[in-house]
Amino acid sequence: MTKENSKQTIYFAAGCFWGVEEYFRRVHGVIESSSGYMGGHTENPNYIAVVDGETGHAETVRVVYDSNKLEFKELLARFFSIHDPTSLNRQGNDIGTQYRSAVFYTKEGQKKEIDAMIEHLTKIQKYYDPILTEVLEAKVFYPAEEYHQRYIERRPFAYCHVNLKDAIEPVDERFFA
Repeated sequence: MTKENSKQTIYFAAGCFWGVEEYFRRVHGVIESSSGYMGGHTENPNYIAVVDGETGHAETVRVVYDSNKLEFKELLARFFSIHDPTSLNRQGNDIGTQYRSAVFYTKEGQKKEIDAMIEHLTKIQKYYDPILTEVLEAKVFYPAEEYHQRYIERRPFAYCHVNLKDAIEPVDERFFA
């Protein structure tokens, strides 16, 4: 892949976007991560409506990465390692459809890799319960309000269900076939 087209995008929903955004921001090879909303039926949603469950959107993080520095399967492994993909509409203390587990792919090749990873994790019984992660084509991403961007960086003691220290650690080898 040439430098011109090595910039790739994927969208992850894994509970509260504050920690997910910060985690991926710290991963080597990630160019940018930002918080927003995706997967619902309301145009231009705001945080209050999303949290109230009125929009159908999930708190989602856009991850832009350099595929010359970071393989997509490692990003997927990191996504599956930072949250419970078997939990329906809940991560940590956060409950509701806006906290569901989902991957919004931007290319058909990504979908194939996501499906293969879910199949692999199911086969090796990485989780006790079935994986409930939605795998959907990315549609419109609505950036969250400015005060949600880099929230954990600005408020390091804010609640976060993600272990941010894991962002610089190698991924558990069991995630790879």
